[in-house]
Amino acid sequence: MEQDDRVSLVEMGPRDGLQNEMIPLSLPQKLELIRRLGESGLQRIEVGAFVSPKRVPQMADSAALLAALPRGAIAGRPPVRYGALVPNLQGLQGAIAARVDEIGLFTACSDGFTRANIGISVEESLVRFAPLVQEARRLGIRVRGYLSTVIGCPFDGPTSPKRVAAMAERLFDLGCHEISLGDTTGIGTPGTVVPMLDAVLREIPAGRLAVHFHDTYGQALANLMPALERGIRTIDSSVAGLGGCPYAPGASGNLASEEVVYLLRGLGMQTGVDLDILAATGQWVSEQLGRPNASRVGQALAARRVSAVMDNHKGRCHAR
Repeated sequence: MEQDDRVSLVEMGPRDGLQNEMIPLSLPQKLELIRRLGESGLQRIEVGAFVSPKRVPQMADSAALLAALPRGAIAGRPPVRYGALVPNLQGLQGAIAARVDEIGLFTACSDGFTRANIGISVEESLVRFAPLVQEARRLGIRVRGYLSTVIGCPFDGPTSPKRVAAMAERLFDLGCHEISLGDTTGIGTPGTVVPMLDAVLREIPAGRLAVHFHDTYGQALANLMPALERGIRTIDSSVAGLGGCPYAPGASGNLASEEVVYLLRGLGMQTGVDLDILAATGQWVSEQLGRPNASRVGQALAARRVSAVMDNHKGRCHAR
């Protein structure tokens, strides 16, 4: 790997993270979370989903959220690109009205997962998506394709690398500018991730791919390394490791953004993200949700901040 490589993080916390949290955040809390994430230097944030509020009540305020978000450069930083998930034409129309910068369409490599998730087969999902991609591209809105169960499905079992490559190519040919490869249940290891990536890279350039690893078995960072070694430079992650998968009992959520930034900094790779601000944001949102911070980097930096405050307080006491 070149030491001056730049990596782009796609922050999933406000959408993929919060939609799996039992305690919903209020609109002002979400706005504060996204403001803090933007201040850390993150330039791509998926903030909502135009899905049924009955199925995903945590995302019911997505239109209001996008309407309230600041646009353009802030404090000298480049503008943040706000994305949202869209399942159908009605969702696309809502996203367009809300002036979203990027939409995400989601399917999977397995019919079992797709039927459980959106109620239709993989083939039916591709038929549904075709006019959505066409309309979004006509309006100059980027389309991101999410491909779930790239390692295995909780319903259909292991996924063959050949199947993943074929599905990624279908999304690419449909017009998706980027395809995010998701180990939805977090069962992957480098031994299963490597052949999957190699198969996909024979069909799709590395620059048009992203990886989306869940950390259910603590393998997400290990799985990230072969992606970086193969030139993939876009990583999905979630502040404080927010999120999970309803079909993976015990799933611990997404790969924490703090872990990704810390790893990349150690590799000499650039993200443009201030780790201290990001970690403080992860601690803040964890407190708002009343849950432990799932990022070990975040925990370590929080402990260091507390220690520094205590040392400073002791120093003032001794000076009296």
